[in-house]
Amino acid sequence: MTHSIKINKVAHSRVSQVELNNNIVMGTQFTDHMFVCDYQNGEWSNARIEPLALIPTHPAAMALHYGQAIFEGMKATLGKDGTPLLFRPYENAKRLNHSADRMGMPSFPEDLFVEALKQFTALEKDWIPTQEGSALYLRPFMYADEPFIGMRAATSFKFIVMGSPAGPFFSRKIRLYAEKKYVRAVNGGTGEAKAAGNYAGAIRPTEYAKAKGYDQVLWLDAQNFEEIQEVGTMNIFFKIGGKFITPNLSGSILAGITRMSVIDVLRDKGFEVTERPITISEIMEADKNGTLEEAFGAGTAVGIAMIEEIGNNDLSIKLPSDNPVSVMVNDTLNGIKTQEIEDKFGWLVAAK
Repeated sequence: MTHSIKINKVAHSRVSQVELNNNIVMGTQFTDHMFVCDYQNGEWSNARIEPLALIPTHPAAMALHYGQAIFEGMKATLGKDGTPLLFRPYENAKRLNHSADRMGMPSFPEDLFVEALKQFTALEKDWIPTQEGSALYLRPFMYADEPFIGMRAATSFKFIVMGSPAGPFFSRKIRLYAEKKYVRAVNGGTGEAKAAGNYAGAIRPTEYAKAKGYDQVLWLDAQNFEEIQEVGTMNIFFKIGGKFITPNLSGSILAGITRMSVIDVLRDKGFEVTERPITISEIMEADKNGTLEEAFGAGTAVGIAMIEEIGNNDLSIKLPSDNPVSVMVNDTLNGIKTQEIEDKFGWLVAAK
């Protein structure tokens, strides 16, 4: 299906005022434009790219009161010939609609999702940093903007895409704190959805972990605080006895695009990868008997974040300083995104 997207360009870009390749922090600077589409009377309409601006919002907008708000995260890079590239955007489109279904929101046409990203990214090409590990972070999101105070699904929504140039996220290994009081998600909840409220609930426990000297929370299950779910806003992988284990998608874990890509890369390199429940006790035991070899978080914003320590109650696990497979995975994903490594998986979509 062909979608018509109206484009209203800014007269003068602000990109020359920003030091893109000086380890720019994601979410601090924003590109010149935004994509906007409205949902009213049961259909999406008025797809447009316009100058980035404040959004008029009624104080009774339902997203502000009842939390109907979801988002995606993805990155655009430059290929060898300077073409802007999107990484697996169709997977993001599918996941957005999975989140929308869970949160009682309308689905967004997947072909329009990708076309919007392609046209938006092509227009904002000059905002893509070229520093290794950098990218233009893309934030598609949807929220209920109907002015109504009452507990029901909204009938009016906005879908918006904005962009923020981002340097490498973690330049060092990270330390995790196994949280035993607060939880991120439970089966039957919204953990599988990329819902705004999931992240709001994680803010205070993360601040507590940082106050203890850690970087992120290692989230555990809500019943026994044993099964590992995620780390911060990332999926997690452990290398034990030469094999990789990552928690299976049990209903409380987000199906990360980076997660599925890491699994494909590891298996392509000959590693065995198992998706199954894994407990903090199992990790402690693997550390004790010397079979815990590597651990890393995987997510769009972060990429691959190597883990150096896990705090569990009064005990601490110190992981090996050598992380050869983690480095390989990180380099492979970054290389594919910039066409330094062949995209044998067919993940890249040109934005032109």
